[in-house]
Amino acid sequence: MSDARFYVLAVVVGLGTGILGTWFHLIADYLLMLHRDTALHLGPVTGAVAGALSSCVMVVLAVFLVRRFAPEAGGSGVQEIEGAMEDLRPLHWRRVLPVKFFGGLLSISSGLVVGREGPTIHMGSSIAAALAEWAKPGKTERKGLLAAGAAAGLAAAFNAPLAAVLFVIEETRKQFPYTFRTYMGVAIAAGFSTLMTQEIAGVGPDLAIMSMSVAPKHLIGFVVLGAVLGVFGVIFNRLLLWTLDAVRVLGERTNPYLFPAVWGLAIGGLLVLYPEAATGGESLILFLVKQHWTVLGLFLLVFLRLGSTMASYATGAPGGIFAPILTLATSTGLALGAAASVVFPGVEGLPVAFAIAAMGGLFTSTIRAPMVGIVLVLELTGSFDLLLAVFVTCIVSNIVAESLGGRPIYEQLLERTLRLAGQPVPEPGESHMPVELGWQEGAKRAETDRNRSDTPG
Repeated sequence: MSDARFYVLAVVVGLGTGILGTWFHLIADYLLMLHRDTALHLGPVTGAVAGALSSCVMVVLAVFLVRRFAPEAGGSGVQEIEGAMEDLRPLHWRRVLPVKFFGGLLSISSGLVVGREGPTIHMGSSIAAALAEWAKPGKTERKGLLAAGAAAGLAAAFNAPLAAVLFVIEETRKQFPYTFRTYMGVAIAAGFSTLMTQEIAGVGPDLAIMSMSVAPKHLIGFVVLGAVLGVFGVIFNRLLLWTLDAVRVLGERTNPYLFPAVWGLAIGGLLVLYPEAATGGESLILFLVKQHWTVLGLFLLVFLRLGSTMASYATGAPGGIFAPILTLATSTGLALGAAASVVFPGVEGLPVAFAIAAMGGLFTSTIRAPMVGIVLVLELTGSFDLLLAVFVTCIVSNIVAESLGGRPIYEQLLERTLRLAGQPVPEPGESHMPVELGWQEGAKRAETDRNRSDTPG
């Protein structure tokens, strides 16, 4: 396959993912608003009952679509893409695309604490898989297109093209076949996806937050913040895996739809009575930084959203964890920032600065991709004056998480998926790609693989 043809495929992946992902986002937001406003219009008691029942139906239907038609479409989907790029998991795009789209709309609009980025990333790679089936590229190019689709999906979800490219470099570093062609394909797809997102939904940061820069003498506070978030991220990952296993055992002993139904009722009630504990939380982030919460109220919100995030993801409905992590981090950062204001009195906007830096810190300690965390937060919020504060927070968070034995959540989710499927599980850190040989040698081997794959017969 020529460079020009591959780049054209990357353009198509970016355009298709940007259009589909952006409309997915807009439709999900509209349905969630319609669902919540309709329930609120009925009054607190009647609305809570109506919201609970409607959310229950939506969550159960979303889980039914997954279990009946595409089991791999449950949850985020990032681990499925990584598995496909390592030739460990198939990517059945014909069934994943519709289930992820309609199941994702149901789960997000029900009020579940899940993010839109999981479905858009998975749908992006599914679009790439469909094109690869038609174009029949070599093995290396096919993996490159899958990665390009994932990057395009993340770019569409958060209007963050640079973070999307870095996501492939850091998160799929063990699977991504590094060649000039595949790397440029990822960048092209992310760029064109963002172009479509901005054309449809508008230009500008998704979560524009005004914040003051931080003086160097105050960076010690962000070191402490990073350390706390490093511990929090390790706890988050372990708790998520434990919850998934516990709910699975419960489903095997009773009925697989029991927990989704019960939690659907609960989240529907929360959506009306205490909406801060429901939904993925993107709009909540902006609400939190503009309000004056007490420290106790913020920590209570952290506790409630941590539980609702675990329960929502464990239902098995389509949805990501990026957005819930960012909202959890915002609440934590605001609380710790209020405490830091006592230590550094008179520093204007310190809680908001802590909230922004915390987004990157908790993302880093859970996903274990510090550069993505830094750039994603800056692109999302537009707070580039906080670059150094966010950088310090993410680096410290990553070091602390590593020292505590924390591992990337998607790596652990892939291993869990393989175990449940009865497949061999690679040793932690094991890779099918020769990245340990360095960029140049790895690229040479990948190029050799491409040439062999392109040879007829």
